[in-house]
Amino acid sequence: MTRIVAYARGTDLPASQAFYTEVLGLEVAMSDHVLGLVSPANPSAQVIIPPPGTEDPEPSFGLDLGDPAAVDAAHTAALERGLRVVYPIRDEPWGVRRFFVEDPGGTIINVLAHLS
Repeated sequence: MTRIVAYARGTDLPASQAFYTEVLGLEVAMSDHVLGLVSPANPSAQVIIPPPGTEDPEPSFGLDLGDPAAVDAAHTAALERGLRVVYPIRDEPWGVRRFFVEDPGGTIINVLAHLS
């Protein structure tokens, strides 16, 4: 695993951007599709703020496994354990392989890796 990414709700992305950059000192890493913010001191510390209605269902956080093959292995393991996959595994047009799985407590997790 290369990083764990927190997701925050954002109904007003410009206000969220101002809060996370001006109050907390994060830097904008991406603003197309979602607002991605990173710590200047530790770029693996990140917060993602999707626009309302972007994800259905909305994950609580993301786990970047670093390798698409690891995503496939995690998907297989989740299915073997009878866990509920709530967003099917796929390659997204913005360059990630991912799926959403519900953990035993009901938390939805985005399991992903960037494609080469």
